[in-house]
Amino acid sequence: MDIQTLPEPERQIYNRIRAKYKLTFDRFEVGDKQLRLLKIADLEEFLDGKDPFANVSEFPFWIRLWDAAMVLAYVLGSQRDTENKHLLELGAGLGAPGLAAAAAGYAVTMSDYEDIIMDFQRVSAAASDLHGIQFVHLDWLQPQSLKPFDVLAGAEILFRDDFFKPLLNIFSTLLKPDGTIFLAHDATRQSLSKFLKLADKDFDIAIKKQTIRRDGKNKTIIVNRLRHKK
Repeated sequence: MDIQTLPEPERQIYNRIRAKYKLTFDRFEVGDKQLRLLKIADLEEFLDGKDPFANVSEFPFWIRLWDAAMVLAYVLGSQRDTENKHLLELGAGLGAPGLAAAAAGYAVTMSDYEDIIMDFQRVSAAASDLHGIQFVHLDWLQPQSLKPFDVLAGAEILFRDDFFKPLLNIFSTLLKPDGTIFLAHDATRQSLSKFLKLADKDFDIAIKKQTIRRDGKNKTIIVNRLRHKK
């Protein structure tokens, strides 16, 4: 991609990040729109020798483009009833689902907890020629007041048991009564079933499995759709 075509604010962000890390853009299509996703080119350089599994709570999950995020991106990108619908992506990370949702016509808000994460999201949105996306800090433990959304979405966000109850509180307060939640996770995530047992008290839960091919092996991604119980 020609970086000079970026608007000046996003070009400055890109150059600031590039001064620290090697960068690359992934491309993917949603309908007839080609999207560009800014990524760190060398994850080993970013981790600087640290063992990502030594302390899972400190691992920067946002730096990876997870398979579940891409599956969720295509799920959201295929939605048709999007006009005047507001969608919040939780723990957006690199933001592939949010970009796909915006391309499909949703009014999108991306949320995460660090400025650097949102810098990547802003550049990706500009590079994908998507306008009007909002970016907000959202602390699940002390969430600020936001208007409820028609859709909440998140990929690989269930990695800490102590976040389950705060996340359910987010669901209850930020989802409209007739709204929908889309979640996507690797089927091997042990935390998923534990979380869904808690969520089952207040939400009707649908499950769909998507099998993809990765490095010569089949991988199953589980997509859950949650709605308030009547």
